[in-house]
Amino acid sequence: MFTRFTNIINALQSLDKTYSNSELGRKILRCLPRSWLPKVTAIEEAKNLNLLPLEVLLGSLMTHELTMKKRDGDEEKEKKKKKVVALKSSAIEDSDDDDDDDDDELALFTRKFKKFLANKKKFGGKPNKKIHQKGELSKKEEVICF
Repeated sequence: MFTRFTNIINALQSLDKTYSNSELGRKILRCLPRSWLPKVTAIEEAKNLNLLPLEVLLGSLMTHELTMKKRDGDEEKEKKKKKVVALKSSAIEDSDDDDDDDDDELALFTRKFKKFLANKKKFGGKPNKKIHQKGELSKKEEVICF
C-alpha cells in the first residue's frame, strides 16, 4: 500500500501538486479498513500528525499489522487444537459373530452385577430372614468394622 501511495504522490509532484506531511498522514489513515479504526484513533489522539514523519507513521502501522497477523495465527492454532475428532462409521452388515459377542458381554455384565449386589447385601444391606430368629443373636448381625 505504501509503495502505491508513494508512486501516486510522486506522480502528483511531477504535475506540481504537493501535499504537506500532515495531509499525507491523514490520507493514509483515512484509507485504512474499518478493522484498523482503533489504531487510527489511537494514532490521531496520541500523536501530532503535523509533526509526525511519514516513516514513523508507516512503522507504527506495520508493527500493528504484524501484531494482528500473530494474533490471527495464534487463534487459528487454538482452533486446530480444539478440533473435534469423530470416528467414521461404516455400513458393514452385522454378522452372527457380533451377536455372540454381545451375548457374552451381556452375560459377563449380569454376573458382575449379581456379585455387586451380593457384596452390597453382605456389607451393608438388610440381613437375610433365615438368619434372623426370635431372641437369638447370630454372627451375621454383629457389626463388623474394617
